[in-house]
Amino acid sequence: MDARNYQIIYLGSFLLLGIQLLGWDAEITSFLTLISTALITQLFFIRKYAPQQLQNPDGWINILKSPLITALGLCLLLKANDIWILAFAAALAIASKFLIRIKGKHVFNPANFGIMVAILLTGNAWVSPGQWGSSFILLFILGVLGCFILFRVGRIDTSIAFLATFSGLEFIRSVLYLGWGVDFWLHQLSSGALLLFTFFMITDPVTTPNSSKGRIIWAILIGVLSFFFTNWFYAHTAPIIALFIAAPITALLDRIFIGQRFQWQNTKIKPNAYNNTPKPT
Repeated sequence: MDARNYQIIYLGSFLLLGIQLLGWDAEITSFLTLISTALITQLFFIRKYAPQQLQNPDGWINILKSPLITALGLCLLLKANDIWILAFAAALAIASKFLIRIKGKHVFNPANFGIMVAILLTGNAWVSPGQWGSSFILLFILGVLGCFILFRVGRIDTSIAFLATFSGLEFIRSVLYLGWGVDFWLHQLSSGALLLFTFFMITDPVTTPNSSKGRIIWAILIGVLSFFFTNWFYAHTAPIIALFIAAPITALLDRIFIGQRFQWQNTKIKPNAYNNTPKPT
C-alpha cells in the first residue's frame, strides 16, 4: 500500500481530533482554504508540465495525494490573521515543488517552505505549538503512529537523529548545566508541533538526502540549529526555521553520499518540457 495513504489518514485523523475535541471547528474555513488551494495549484502545474498524467483516472488519485498531505500539514501547523495568507502559503508550498529544483528533485519540504515564506513576507502568519495542549495520551498516540509511518517510508533514521540531537543538547543545557529538573526538560519536548515536525515534516522522503548516512548528518545539523535558535533567539518555531535553512544542503549531501532516490509506490512520473527531469506528483 502506498505510504502516502497512511500519511493522509494520520494527518487527517489528528485534524478531525482537533476539530472535535480541541475547539478547532471555528477554523474550518481556513482548513478548506488551505486544502482547496493546494489541490488547485497542483492541478495547475500538472496541466502545465505533465498534462498526460490527467488522462489516466488512476493518475488523478496519485496526483492529489501529495498536495493533500501538504495541505493537512499546513492545517495542523500554520495560523494567520487573514484567509488570503493561508491561500498564499498553500500556493507557494505546492509551486515550490515544481519551480525550485536541483537535478529533478525539489529542494524544500513544501509545507515548510509555505510556512516560512508566509511568515517572512506577511508578518501575519505564525505556528502555534501550544494548540495541542499537553495531554500525554494524545502526544503518545501521535508519536506511535508517527513511528509507524516512518517505518513505511524508511525514514526512521532521520527522526531518531534529529530528536536525539535536539533533546540531548537541551538535556545538557537545562539539566546538567543550568540545574533545572528533568520534568522541565520533558515539558520542552512535549509539544505536538515538535512531534509533527519530527514525524512528518523533517522526514519527507522526497526532500531528505537519498542515503542513510547523509540523512543522519543532515538531521543532526537541523537538531543543532534548532537548539541554537531555541535558546539564543527564543524562537518557538526553531525546528521549522532550521529545516528551511538546511534544505539546500540536501543536494550537496546527495553528491557526497550516493543513495537511491525515493519514489512513491504506484507513482508514474513523466518528464517535463523544460529539462527532462521528472516533475513531482
